[in-house]
Amino acid sequence: MKLAKFIIILCTFFLLPFNVFADSAASTIVMDLHSGRILYSRDADSKRLIASITKIMTCIVTLENSSLDKVVTVGDEVTKMYGTNIYIEVGEKISIKDLLYGLMLRSGNDAAIVLANSVFKNEKIFIEEMNKKAKELGMHNTKFSNPHGLDENTKNYSTARDMAILSQYAYKNKIYREIIGTKKYTCKTNLKSYAWYNRMSLINNYKSCIGGKNGYTPSAGKTLVSLAKKKDMILSIVTLKDSDVYNNHEILYKKYFDKYKLYTIIDKDSFEMDNNFVESDVYIKESFKYPLTVDELEKISTIIKIDEKINKNVVGKIIIKFDNKEIGKIDIYKKEQKKEDLSFVQKFKSLFIR
Repeated sequence: MKLAKFIIILCTFFLLPFNVFADSAASTIVMDLHSGRILYSRDADSKRLIASITKIMTCIVTLENSSLDKVVTVGDEVTKMYGTNIYIEVGEKISIKDLLYGLMLRSGNDAAIVLANSVFKNEKIFIEEMNKKAKELGMHNTKFSNPHGLDENTKNYSTARDMAILSQYAYKNKIYREIIGTKKYTCKTNLKSYAWYNRMSLINNYKSCIGGKNGYTPSAGKTLVSLAKKKDMILSIVTLKDSDVYNNHEILYKKYFDKYKLYTIIDKDSFEMDNNFVESDVYIKESFKYPLTVDELEKISTIIKIDEKINKNVVGKIIIKFDNKEIGKIDIYKKEQKKEDLSFVQKFKSLFIR
């Protein structure tokens, strides 16, 4: 009898799958950056402390409200900063650009506080702008109380979903992309020279990674927003309170790059319409791409709605659906009719015929 039980247990063990992925984070989300489609999520809407991934918003608010070439003088606010710093000094003159690289590559809390006091009149107004931008982007479960992410005195809360929304928005900014994709940056101020290496080690250890921002405090745990590109597909992963943050992201990237492909559903370069449906020649300005598994392809459908009275240029729309749910719209434009150029003979005749 004991032998029979042992055999049953042993057989059950060998039937279990090996290399089962165990998500190590309290909150996780995987987003396709092009479409915004969520490919995977777990507890993505729980509010949590976010530590230094706060600095993504600090960076974007700065980029949208200040010149990179502006040189500022460091004030005594830096003496109150602790944790990760770039160790700028009171009275030091440094550009906004250099501060942003120090902010994102070295996670400088001192850089964050100087930016907050330099872009607007003071830190309070800067934080108001951070929250204003969050609201504008639809980050409904986010509240910023400081520009750096330290959480002993003031606390910043967000969710994996909200931070993915921010990551998608921030990536549209060319300068932001350049900063987070930099492995080493050097600069010089009136007092000293700096050489900063990117602390977000996934960019060095995973070849598809194109940038991101890490964070940590004892209360928040390890947090990470990262981005990776494979062929024409870009994914962004957010994990909060993650015990094995870099391995977790790499495993998730490999899994979802293998599982999904970015398909071109509507191609602007090959788009045509039968003249029976619309009187004039038409075109579209953009293609539509969407991440799908092979099995999901059959769930895509498109509907063309023509209404030449919409306005003088737009004559209709293409509606794209996935599993009968609308996932996108593309405007159809009417081509302008150009007057044919007069021939040389016609031009010559027009000189004499009135």
